[in-house]
Amino acid sequence: MRAQGTYVVADATSGHVLEGRGQRDKRQVASLTKIATALVVLDWCDMRKVNLGELVAIPAQAVRADSTNPIGFQPGDRVSVRDLIFCMMLQSDNIAAEALAIHFGPQLPGDPSLTPMQRFVQQMNALARSLRMDRTLFLNPNGIDNVEQPYSTALDMARLTKAAISKGSFRFFVTQKERRISIVRAGAASPSPANYPVPGQPSSTAAPAAAAPPPAPPQAPPATTEYLLRNTNELLGRNEIDGVKTGQTNRAGGCLVISATKPPIAKQIGKETQVWPRRLIVVVLGSPDRFNEALGLLQRGWTEFDQWSAEGRKMGDIKSEL
Repeated sequence: MRAQGTYVVADATSGHVLEGRGQRDKRQVASLTKIATALVVLDWCDMRKVNLGELVAIPAQAVRADSTNPIGFQPGDRVSVRDLIFCMMLQSDNIAAEALAIHFGPQLPGDPSLTPMQRFVQQMNALARSLRMDRTLFLNPNGIDNVEQPYSTALDMARLTKAAISKGSFRFFVTQKERRISIVRAGAASPSPANYPVPGQPSSTAAPAAAAPPPAPPQAPPATTEYLLRNTNELLGRNEIDGVKTGQTNRAGGCLVISATKPPIAKQIGKETQVWPRRLIVVVLGSPDRFNEALGLLQRGWTEFDQWSAEGRKMGDIKSEL
């Protein structure tokens, strides 16, 4: 029998936890891990001015027989950084997460004796430490837990989400319901040179020797295919929900992080007008009904938020806040 699920409801601006259950219990978090993966990639690209249109080759080691592959990636396919992040965050693609980790791992600071994947995961854990995620251990970029058993907590996932949604670039990805991506296929066939005369070589239809040779035929561009991604977050767009990520494995159960916003509150205090943003984060781990549970927690969270605001927005112990 699976243990009772855990959850956190928190104010995304101040980090105040409005409600929680088992929020520091270590659990597998499945593909919620990819929030950290995306944040490492986006932070690095922002710092080094990397163009998100840069193409990344799909490594052979990421395309395994035992791994699901709904997009149909093949080793050597090339996909932009931007589209791989969409694959990872909308459709929770594991191959995309590994491809990004292997591509960026060698560029990141860290132990040079580690593999690219290990270097990348090292940065994920460094990010976790910087966000006070003191009960989190990442072991891979996608959250697969059938062999390794990475772990985190509802509170730590809320801390990670608070940092992630503060970045406009991250919000851009997780707010999309659909996205059409392009894949440059590996080994795309070029037109056969047998169909073209070779400059300087005679042929049955060759022009007189004095004539200029025909121009070389243009190289055909690599074959490109498209794929329509659909966001796995069924709550996106309902009740002001604008993200964030789903996750599910047999070990982790149903996991979900959502973020929702309402218009800010403006209050006149003396001669000054104070504006209070209203955004909530809900994290649900190990739930048998993650979407309905998260929606109910969000609705209750807004009531608790209003009550907390009316009482002066007092913060609690820093260890239990985001």
